[in-house]
Amino acid sequence: MQPMLDDRSRNLLKTLIERYIVEGQPVGSRALSKFSGLDLSPATIRNVMADLEEMGLVASPHTSAGRIPTPKGYRLFVDSLLTVQPLQPNQTTMMEGQLQADAPHRVMGHAAQLLSSLSSFAGVVVTPKRGGVFRHLEFLRLGERRLLLIVVSPEGDVHNRILQTDQDYTPTELMEAGNYLNAHYAGLDFDAVRRRVKTELSELRQDISGLMRLAVETGEDILKSPDDEVLVSGERRLLDVSDLSENMSRLRRLFDLFEQKASLARLLDASTQGQGVQIFIGGESSLVPIEELSVVAAPYEIDGRVVGTLGVIGPTRMAYERVIPIVDITAKLLSTVLSQSTQSHNS
Repeated sequence: MQPMLDDRSRNLLKTLIERYIVEGQPVGSRALSKFSGLDLSPATIRNVMADLEEMGLVASPHTSAGRIPTPKGYRLFVDSLLTVQPLQPNQTTMMEGQLQADAPHRVMGHAAQLLSSLSSFAGVVVTPKRGGVFRHLEFLRLGERRLLLIVVSPEGDVHNRILQTDQDYTPTELMEAGNYLNAHYAGLDFDAVRRRVKTELSELRQDISGLMRLAVETGEDILKSPDDEVLVSGERRLLDVSDLSENMSRLRRLFDLFEQKASLARLLDASTQGQGVQIFIGGESSLVPIEELSVVAAPYEIDGRVVGTLGVIGPTRMAYERVIPIVDITAKLLSTVLSQSTQSHNS
């Protein structure tokens, strides 16, 4: 439950957090009086600050008369006080230019770089989980007993593997085998295909069924190969953030987070539970292991189905009003480009 605040308290809390994000210093009553636009005495402002501190929304560092926001204060700010600034049309056009149709993995890499360069923090993309499903498969004869197996994933990624076979196959036999697998098994994962192949291929000629079994084993191996599931760009930019870099153990925990891709993926995947942009603030979310860290994340889709997440990882003292639209628009652009790529592979 968020605390109920009157308009004056909300205005002062909003002013305090905005000043703190810009300056990084505890905010005193004189600055609050100047920037809030409220005609209040320093004594009145101090009373309101004392109330906000009692509610756990602000805290006083020992060395200063000013206050700083707590994780709870940031949460109230991003949920109900924040005024998001829409991106300029030229920024959106520039983003569209950066995210053009390309191999899906490259597009996702570009998205991570774009998030980092626009936010000046770390950009992260969790790639779609690969369940070993194929959309299309074909064989190409390279020479005697050497074939190229081509497997297309549902996301439009194309994978190739050279196969050594026990016997030679004619182009007609290869086409027949590929057509059979595509007609009967496309859209299934290779594990299911392998189970069905055992029982269903007995009616086919022995030589071709052997080739199909080899294709199924290899295809599963290709699509389940441990691709980098989390693409990170610009984590070194966080070294320039004094809130994070001044403390050595904090810095170590931060880079541990980037090393452990699984925990990073879990953190971003939590945003697929909600609609649109989600914000995770360190200190209030056990998912974020560092109090001074925040994550702004959003899911992206292929053909209307959520397949992954992306986001910006930076200090809690970030300009959320700028970062939120950057994440939101990048997720929408990536969804559009990946969906177009899938449709062009289908047609």
